[in-house]
Amino acid sequence: MTALTLSTAAAPGLRADAIVIGVAKGADGPLVAPGAEAVDKAYDGRLAAVLETLGASGSEGEVTKLPAPSGFKAPVVVAVGLGAEPEKDAGFDPEALRRAAGAAARALAGAKKAAFALPLAEAADAGVVAEGVLLGAYSFDAYKESAKDGKGAKGNGKAPLAEAALLGGKPRDKAYKAAVERAAAVAEELNRARDLVNTPPNDLNPEAFAAVAQTAAKEHGIKVQVLDEKALVKGGYGGILGVGAGSASGPRLVKLSYTSPKAKKSLAFVGKGITYDSGGISLKPAGHNETMKCDMAGAAAVFAAVVAAARLGLEVNVTGWLALAENMPSGSATRPGDVLRMYSGKTVEVLNTDAEGRLVLADALWAASQDKPDAIIDVATLTGAMMLALGSRTYGIMANDDAFRSAVHEAAEESGEPAWPMPLPEHLRKGMDSPTADIANMGERMGGGLVAGLFLREFVGEGITWAHLDIAGPAFNEGAPFGYTPKGGTGTAVRTLVRVAERVALGDLG
Repeated sequence: MTALTLSTAAAPGLRADAIVIGVAKGADGPLVAPGAEAVDKAYDGRLAAVLETLGASGSEGEVTKLPAPSGFKAPVVVAVGLGAEPEKDAGFDPEALRRAAGAAARALAGAKKAAFALPLAEAADAGVVAEGVLLGAYSFDAYKESAKDGKGAKGNGKAPLAEAALLGGKPRDKAYKAAVERAAAVAEELNRARDLVNTPPNDLNPEAFAAVAQTAAKEHGIKVQVLDEKALVKGGYGGILGVGAGSASGPRLVKLSYTSPKAKKSLAFVGKGITYDSGGISLKPAGHNETMKCDMAGAAAVFAAVVAAARLGLEVNVTGWLALAENMPSGSATRPGDVLRMYSGKTVEVLNTDAEGRLVLADALWAASQDKPDAIIDVATLTGAMMLALGSRTYGIMANDDAFRSAVHEAAEESGEPAWPMPLPEHLRKGMDSPTADIANMGERMGGGLVAGLFLREFVGEGITWAHLDIAGPAFNEGAPFGYTPKGGTGTAVRTLVRVAERVALGDLG
């Protein structure tokens, strides 16, 4: 991962491959952002005019490179857009800073060192910029030959930015150091989640995922329990077993437990971990299954969040449940029309085997409920309907408590993760009535994302506050990279979960 340092050095004398500055979009053209005063002075105060001549406007994510002025030890200045100029006495939006830092880090692939002279009005800004740099510099090159000779493989054969110095940071200030250390812990675990999502399904089956979790748990002092097929059968986990029945790779349920001696509250995070989703007997059509290695992104997010909570030493108990299975068609696979007896004892008529995520989550939610946590949050790439409703960059939040749903939404906004609160309309529940079982795994087609949320609510223990994050849209980016978001796995929901845990530790459950 890119090395981070806080620096009080002046930009002109710093040895680096590039100096990164911010540019805002003003009413009359681009404006040089605070932090780049020394660079602007070296251009005789005409840096904004030069950038405008080169076509820069200050639009968010825009990157413009130009030769550094005479006397600078860095050969290049990289100007990155911050979007609209903030109102008087208002600072730049944290997410704009985060995305700008990420865009610059991506543009500097192959560089050994870059100095970031972006606006750092306070310690929190340093954390935001650090996070953007670390997430933007991410690359997944484990399967590329060019990575074996140390050159990296960031699409252009260049290794990620090796080192970033945050100018204007205060290396001896505890608040600045803490902000950067938090950013490093969260970004490293988020990038680990991205790695898991990007790993091909032939190398990441449920057993392999569980092994990764076991190794990380041992490293960070987290208790871990893995239920294999035999234990799942003995425990009566009919949902997880039913989904995994068609695969040669058996399912797993992993429990990760981080405990703090100072904790007053407890949280349970539950993640959907379908390591590959073919749709089962209800096979997905061609063109819809090429990226289905990402169907375990919810479990990856939960795993990363628990480890991050442990690394940060948060004063809250956090348990992560990874419901892992591979959904495949075979002679032993669950069929449409089959009835599964879930861990809770309820029976479910399976009308569509491609609505499998809710089945594994149902068992894990009920298991999590037995510990009686103060709140449960599940995370899942659950429905295409949510993508139709909110697009590819925003996830939906449903809950059985309006105040908690609002608190989770606020945490998402604070983290820079686009999310939107969604309802759970009671009239949609009737569509899942089954003449054969207690409930069916499908209901009305319209509002399918909300129907899935209503299904999951059935398996949350009585009196437990619960929220459901449907991350089907933003969990996997099939388009071009943008800001700090790469192509492929994004690590969506990790930052929200960590922020929720932080708020609960501070006594703000919502």
